[in-house]
Amino acid sequence: MTAIERITSRKVPLGGPRAMTVHRTLPHRQRPTIGAWCFADHYGPDELTMDVPPHPHTGLQTVSWLFEGEIKHDDAGNNHAIVHPGDLVIMTAGHGISHSEVSQSTRLHGVQLWTVLPEEHRDSSRRLDVYKVPRTELDCGYAHVFLGSLLGQESPVQTFTPLLGAEIVLNPKATLRLELNPTFEHGVLVDTGRIDIEGEHIAPTELAYMGIGEDHCTINNTGDHQARIVILGGEPFEEPFVMWWNFIGRSHQEIARYREQWQHQDPRFGSFEGYQGKGPAWLPAPALPNAEMRARVPSKPRAQVER
Repeated sequence: MTAIERITSRKVPLGGPRAMTVHRTLPHRQRPTIGAWCFADHYGPDELTMDVPPHPHTGLQTVSWLFEGEIKHDDAGNNHAIVHPGDLVIMTAGHGISHSEVSQSTRLHGVQLWTVLPEEHRDSSRRLDVYKVPRTELDCGYAHVFLGSLLGQESPVQTFTPLLGAEIVLNPKATLRLELNPTFEHGVLVDTGRIDIEGEHIAPTELAYMGIGEDHCTINNTGDHQARIVILGGEPFEEPFVMWWNFIGRSHQEIARYREQWQHQDPRFGSFEGYQGKGPAWLPAPALPNAEMRARVPSKPRAQVER
């Protein structure tokens, strides 16, 4: 039987102009990454507004995936997009980028994800990829495979490490035996519905982690309504890194330099027009922690099962 490690989300009030509360499963004290996935926020369904003024990123890719609503994206690569459900919007920060996000609807529901870039690509050029993900019909429901390959579908979108990302909607009382890549670690985030994974109930906003060596898992929707899950996966990411606020670097000193550059509006992050929210022209960084930040140590890519 496939071993399951449960990761419980925590509520994070984002505050400020982005007046919404999210459920965060990554990073987690017991599991900072799943593959190169290093950040997972899950929000809605609710009457929410998103208004994020221009803010910076380094050393990562952001992945926006909506179930409901619309978000306007503008960035310093002169990219402008309206994100709809079924649209994959993946932004490569690389050496540095700034962007804004403003909801175009009053109801939002989706996930915001980040991946950490490996050393050889962390200073790459900024870019934005937008891809309309086809819907794959299944006997038990349907799926959107937005990164990597699963269920006979493969995304054409570039990533810098081997990754998987997919949304699956299961019909009432449906069962799915999902074939897994045994070189990947995987996480199944439950959005809505009554989901059992390998016979273990995983509640909405929780994530079931499965380590390398597992080649399948059985997922049951035991409820009377459709259920939605998000699958994340990838080869274990073994490089140490520091993640603070919107930056990823390799040391405290790097992060401090990025912050200082942003506070002085350094050209590293570019500039752009198009932000139409109610916040400041750019979002100031918070103060650095008093203690020196240490690099995150990768967890062993095996499920830690309570006995």
